[in-house]
Amino acid sequence: MQKIAPFLWFNDQAEEAANFYVSVFKKAKIVGVARYGEAGANVSGRKKGSVMTVNFLLNGQEFVALNGGPVFKFTEAISFVVNCKTQKEIDDYWKKLSAGGEASRCGWLKDKYGVSWQVVPEALGKMLDGSDLAKSERTMQALLQMTKLDLKALKKACAGK
Repeated sequence: MQKIAPFLWFNDQAEEAANFYVSVFKKAKIVGVARYGEAGANVSGRKKGSVMTVNFLLNGQEFVALNGGPVFKFTEAISFVVNCKTQKEIDDYWKKLSAGGEASRCGWLKDKYGVSWQVVPEALGKMLDGSDLAKSERTMQALLQMTKLDLKALKKACAGK
């Protein structure tokens, strides 16, 4: 068990969302499902035996999804970054995670459950490194014009071409 794991509060789609995320990432699996017992059902208003939490792994990262009711909503204040080596990888994750969701700017999207993701090239950090302000500024100017990130265009901007 990890010391720290993201805990995602859903109204009643925890199991559906966990299965979706497991289908998106190659090294992923459901590792456990806990169900509401009598005491939890009484407090939460859920049916006894319905899914309470789902523990799952995405590329070795543990997550927990809870069916907690409509009390809280996801915001962009918390997002998950998917670091990609290639444009194909960016394209694949973007297509899968944005399906039924909402694209935003600069590689950000909300999936169909309202969870925010950033699908970015691994090289972006080096391109934005502040040690060369001109390179960083060129890269940022290109980035700000994009929805889904274009690795080739970012590299070209970074190089000043």
